[in-house]
Amino acid sequence: MDGLDKKLQAQLAFLIEIDKLKLVERKTKLIHENRLENVAEHSWHIALLAIVLHTYADQPVQLDKVIQTLLIHDIVEIDAGDTFAYDTSGYADKEEREQKAADRIFGLLPEEQAKQMMEVWYEFERNESAEAKFATSLDRLQPIIHNYMNDGDSWQTYQVTSEQVKERMKGVEGSSKKLWELTQYIINDSIESGKLMK
Repeated sequence: MDGLDKKLQAQLAFLIEIDKLKLVERKTKLIHENRLENVAEHSWHIALLAIVLHTYADQPVQLDKVIQTLLIHDIVEIDAGDTFAYDTSGYADKEEREQKAADRIFGLLPEEQAKQMMEVWYEFERNESAEAKFATSLDRLQPIIHNYMNDGDSWQTYQVTSEQVKERMKGVEGSSKKLWELTQYIINDSIESGKLMK
C-alpha cells in the first residue's frame, strides 16, 4: 500500500484495525444460536434498532447521528474489552482503558476524521445530546431483548437480579416513553416467567 496517498493509507489502516471488533465477545448470547454475540454484531444490531425505532424518541433526533454514534461508540473495546454491564469491578478502570484505546484507534485516522470520531465518542460517553441519550437507550435495550428471547441466559449465568436490570435501564425512561413501556414489560414478564431473579 506504499503507493497510495497517506490519507487513504491511514483510512485503510483504521478500517482494517476495526475488523478486530468482530473478535471481541460480549456476555449476551445470540437470539437464534447458542453462542455469544460479538461487539460488531451488537453495533450493527443497535444501528438497525435506531432505524426501526427512532420515531419513539421523546425528543426529535437526527437519525444519521444516532446511527453514527452507535457504530462508533464501542470501537474502543478492541483494546479495552467489553465491560459487562453488571461487573462493578470492571468499571473501576473502564474510563481510563477506553480513553487510551480511543486515542490509539481513532488516532490511526487522518487528523480531521480522528477528531470527528472522537467528538462523537465523547458525546455518547457524556450523554450530552438527545442523540446520545437515545443511542444509550438502544444500547441498553438490545441486550435485554436478547435475554428475554433466550430465556434469561446471561442474567442467570451471572446471577443478575431484576433490581440490577431496573437500575441499568433507568436511562430509557427519560429518552422514550414507548421504549420504557417495552422495557418494563420485558422486565416484569421475565420475573413472572422465571427468566430473571427478583
